[in-house]
Amino acid sequence: MSKPSDNPADPFKKALAEATKVMADDPDLSVSYTVDPAGVSGDAMRLPQVSRRMTRDEVLLARGTADALALHRRYHDAPTHARYLPQGDMARELYDAMETARCEAMGARDMPGTAGNVDAKIGHEAARRGYGQIRDRAEAPLPVAAGYLIRHLATGRDLPPDAANVMELWRGFVEEQAAGTLSDVETVLSDQSAFAKFARKMITDLGYGDQLGDDPDNMDDDADDDGEQDGQDEEEQPDSTGNDEDEGEESEASPEQSQEETQDPSQAQVSMDDMADQELGDEAELPEGDAPMDPPSPQPISDADPDYRVYSTENDEEIAAEDLAEPIELERLRAYLDQQLEPLKGAVSRLANKLQRRLQAQQNRSWEFDKEEGVLDAGRLARVVANPTTPLSFKVEKDMEFRDTVVTLLLDNSGSMRGRPISIAAICADVLARTLERCNVKVEILGFTTRAWKGGLAREEWLNAGREQQPGRLNDLRHIIYKQADAPWRRTRDNLGLMMKEGLLKENIDGEALEWAHRRMVGRPEARKILMVISDGAPVDDSTLSVNPANYLEKHLRDVIAMVEKRRQVELLAIGIGHDVTRYYDRAVTITDVEQLAGAMTEQLASLFDSDPRARARFMGVNRVA
Repeated sequence: MSKPSDNPADPFKKALAEATKVMADDPDLSVSYTVDPAGVSGDAMRLPQVSRRMTRDEVLLARGTADALALHRRYHDAPTHARYLPQGDMARELYDAMETARCEAMGARDMPGTAGNVDAKIGHEAARRGYGQIRDRAEAPLPVAAGYLIRHLATGRDLPPDAANVMELWRGFVEEQAAGTLSDVETVLSDQSAFAKFARKMITDLGYGDQLGDDPDNMDDDADDDGEQDGQDEEEQPDSTGNDEDEGEESEASPEQSQEETQDPSQAQVSMDDMADQELGDEAELPEGDAPMDPPSPQPISDADPDYRVYSTENDEEIAAEDLAEPIELERLRAYLDQQLEPLKGAVSRLANKLQRRLQAQQNRSWEFDKEEGVLDAGRLARVVANPTTPLSFKVEKDMEFRDTVVTLLLDNSGSMRGRPISIAAICADVLARTLERCNVKVEILGFTTRAWKGGLAREEWLNAGREQQPGRLNDLRHIIYKQADAPWRRTRDNLGLMMKEGLLKENIDGEALEWAHRRMVGRPEARKILMVISDGAPVDDSTLSVNPANYLEKHLRDVIAMVEKRRQVELLAIGIGHDVTRYYDRAVTITDVEQLAGAMTEQLASLFDSDPRARARFMGVNRVA
């Protein structure tokens, strides 16, 4: 007999899982709760984690996510969706967003209780992405706004405030361009094929009809016509042997033409190459000074992946924190951060003291004995007294490895970190910097985000230049230096307050940020280099992902991590806030509650300085200690 669980959240999670299976009309569905992003893979559904405390926000988010995913599974037919799926990226995003809205609206119509739960989920996501702070339509994602509008019109329900802000920014434009089409939304809602045609018409109205590709209905008609025509041709020409003979006679009549037509294309290419080589050979005989100079090949943007592309780097910036705000504003933001620190002051002090004691314990003198010179070893004088022929023994102080160390903290400054997560990240950077500096370990604090939402000046250049296919990264980077490794802490402490500034946190391109931090560390003189990344999930930049493969930024991040770990010049570790980052980093820890961040950082860092090399090797994932 199994022992009953003492977790108060377990009954709720079990009841929600059973209700989700019923709503999805899929008794074989497997439901789990995890810190990974919510979603469905095959017959497995992942829902947001619910802690023992079962806060109201956790419960509402779990219910809303479960209902949204279950409704999509119940009302969505994948083959029908794929049949009408557009080819272009923006058109595909619009199409997917409207289909999601259709499934949620169907649920609100058939099961009204789901509407409020899905509203809570939409409100949470909109707040996390900072939709409430957007004031310019150009910064608001059109596909998201179109999906919100379809759901609003189909259900008659008001959206949560942050989501409504995005919808209203685009509503006038959408209704002006697609007024006639929008009036049909309620009549096509229950028929996915009819709704898919409606969505394609909407996409055309919004100016993205060139991304739709061929009309699948017309393609079917053309296929039928082609089949009938093929049948007629076969009836009219029952025997094709005569034609073959005519072609044979033609071939014999003009052998030169036959030779040209039957020549292997690869041979022709070789022939052309040979001619080109001969011409180049003639040029090669010219004096060296007269030889044409080949233009130098452009330097690759990324050392980890030479194929990684960036449309424009002209507007990227690497900037000191003090250049992004006036001194008086930094002081005010720092005071606000100190207020956030006040409730955690006791726990933070204990963590700082724990780390400092652990490091200072290793700072105690360590000696190498039986040396021919150095400091006289008084403990071995008794041997000399007992036997005067015994030579004197000396000892030499041994340098500790961690004294010649630099630590870099690379902080995700994306919009999803807004609120409590960024406050805790800033507080812990503060604590670790002060503590390590007392132990003579230098600390650098860096942050990364973008200059604009949904693409900046780079995207505008791309639009004006004709929308090149797969242009690569399409936003302007902002890499922030909060504290340089050689700068004293007392002169830079106010800089961390910048993370509290409204409007600073935007999108995150992790791969280039990690490569930037690694490049800075490799140039440092210290013998040992440790890089700690603090992030809350995968790299996200809507402007880039909308016109490149969906895994473009994630692949680059993985390539950079592989490069860093292969070169072994820097020890890399990561802490994920609310999301499992072990799928990217080999040495990582994930926390579900931001209050755990300070402890996680301290334990991770303290483990690296462990006095037992075998214990440290286990932590670093090394099987053998030299």
